[in-house]
Amino acid sequence: MAQTKSVVITGVSTGIGHAATKVLIGKGFHVFGSVRKAADGERLKAEFGDAFTPLVFDVVDEAAVRAGARQVEAALGGATLAGLVNNAGIAVAGPLLYLPVEEFRYQLEVNLTGVLNATQAFAPLLGAGGERVAQPGRIVNISSVGGRNANPFMGPYCTTKFGLEGFSESLRRELLPFGVDVVVVAPGAVATPIWDKADQVDVTRYANTPYAKALERMRGFMLSLGKSGLPPERIGETIATALTAPAPKVRYVVSPSPMQVLMTEILPKRTIDKATGKRLGLI
Repeated sequence: MAQTKSVVITGVSTGIGHAATKVLIGKGFHVFGSVRKAADGERLKAEFGDAFTPLVFDVVDEAAVRAGARQVEAALGGATLAGLVNNAGIAVAGPLLYLPVEEFRYQLEVNLTGVLNATQAFAPLLGAGGERVAQPGRIVNISSVGGRNANPFMGPYCTTKFGLEGFSESLRRELLPFGVDVVVVAPGAVATPIWDKADQVDVTRYANTPYAKALERMRGFMLSLGKSGLPPERIGETIATALTAPAPKVRYVVSPSPMQVLMTEILPKRTIDKATGKRLGLI
């Protein structure tokens, strides 16, 4: 294990986490991957073999995350972890005026507090917090194009991704004394189960609000994005670049519509407001 570069990836049961695991193992890494169910860990162990070690924890459970870190520390035998990929996350949808507060709170807990839990637990194994090591590891935080441009009815999710961008910038500067870099990967639409779940979103509970028709349009838009999204392995390759490039960028955007992303970054916000409002029937 000490002679093989090792990384921790949170949320590897499906989607980007699973794809990143496959890509990094293909490049010679050993992956410690977190899952919430032991059965998923067994399935992935059967798929990836000795190059994969399951860690069973939910990122919101601080004690369980720290227990996972102790498991990794024992396996490393004194070696430094090459990377931590904070990938685990969920997407809560709904209009902010009517969204149950507990759902918003849970979105924050998973996508932001969960990242802090994992970062604090695994950072010492990357070489942060003590004397500078010869080859410090890196942290890769999986944000979103929604971390710079927020869509209506995705307010909870976009709030966490905007927050993760700020978290990453602060952390990158705080870790300068230890040489531990922090890189953001911001995917656009990716063909993963998180988009398929849009079909399961119950918009009927908002049927008596002014947003009923717009929510149906947004739901259809989300489903179409999932079908036309990038294969998750593309994001896995970018994660590998973020972990291994001699001089990585601070932020990588990976989108099937790069020009659209560029336009949202350079056009005035009021212009984007109007275009989005017309598309969804909000104006």
